[in-house]
Amino acid sequence: MSDFPTRPDAALLALRPAIAGQPAAIPTPGTVADFQHQVLRPVLKLQHAVLLATVADFARDYRLPLAPAEATRLLTELLARNARLRATIAGLAVGLLTTPELAFFRQHRAELTRRLLDLAGQRVLSSLPELLTQLPPA
Repeated sequence: MSDFPTRPDAALLALRPAIAGQPAAIPTPGTVADFQHQVLRPVLKLQHAVLLATVADFARDYRLPLAPAEATRLLTELLARNARLRATIAGLAVGLLTTPELAFFRQHRAELTRRLLDLAGQRVLSSLPELLTQLPPA
């Protein structure tokens, strides 16, 4: 019996955007790398606006002076060192996993969490101009 009998797996999968250049998803990714590309990347793409808003809220809460010249360094440090932010980002993605994906994630939690946070960090830093518009001027 599943740990999560009422998860709306079909609806969760239907929400995910397609990513150009990515092969068709297989029902159950077999490796951590497959899981990263076929599950984590689409989930983070779906959660892009929420991810940026969350990071902006944390930056505002910690009163980071995100002048464009120092924004990359300060955000990199925030994403690397703030355990609450890291856990929040992981939760944004893990909450959108299907039952089999969640089971796979739980088996490989340490490696997949590291990969998830790396992908999220890259996404935040590559969207820096968009993120800075959500913050008051430094």
